Amino acid sequence: MDLKFWIYFEFCALLFEIQIRCMIKYNAIFEKKEDMVYISHLDLMTLFRRAVRRTSLPFVLTKGYTPRVKISIPRALKLGRESREEEMAFFLTEQKDAVEVLEQINRQLPEGVKLLGITAIDKKEEKT
Repeated sequence: MDLKFWIYFEFCALLFEIQIRCMIKYNAIFEKKEDMVYISHLDLMTLFRRAVRRTSLPFVLTKGYTPRVKISIPRALKLGRESREEEMAFFLTEQKDAVEVLEQINRQLPEGVKLLGITAIDKKEEKT
């Protein structure tokens, strides 16, 4: 391996370390209705990842060979059933106003999927 590779590798590792330290968790409540009831759990994850990527929000990427927007939906939703008040979590590198984040993501979501509320979770609050 040449020196350029190792410099790049160390630079990426440093950026990832900085990103982890600056992660701010946002819990969100969303609903899935109308024609979107036929979207699977994995497709729903892809839908939210794409919506967050389309915004100008400073999102956190997972580490690994194929980095993705760091999003978590704890419960898989049933196919063909409407759902209201479902939970999800995503991470940003900067503190943003929850209302602004909600509006930006909702603009990118298709009809039938909508974020109802977002709250930022401080790391200190999460541990208690």
